[in-house]
Amino acid sequence: MSDDDRSEATRVETPTHTTTIIERRGGGGGLILGLIALVVVVVGAFFFLGEKSSQTNKDATITEAAKKVGEGADKVGDAAEKAGQRIENSVQ
Repeated sequence: MSDDDRSEATRVETPTHTTTIIERRGGGGGLILGLIALVVVVVGAFFFLGEKSSQTNKDATITEAAKKVGEGADKVGDAAEKAGQRIENSVQ
């Protein structure tokens, strides 16, 4: 056998390319804190606006009561003036 009959197989190694994907998954803590903050803001706004409306209603009620007291005082003053005129007329 001659040397020409032998064949050598050459093996070329190619680098293997591997892509690793790491998915980050949070525990949802940030989302929960965000929702809690949103609820706190909404509840605070509700009470703040409700209190403002309540104060406005109180102010309107006090104003109306003051007007009625003023009207009552005017009536008492008119009645006292009429009574004074009657007394004055009866004395003459």
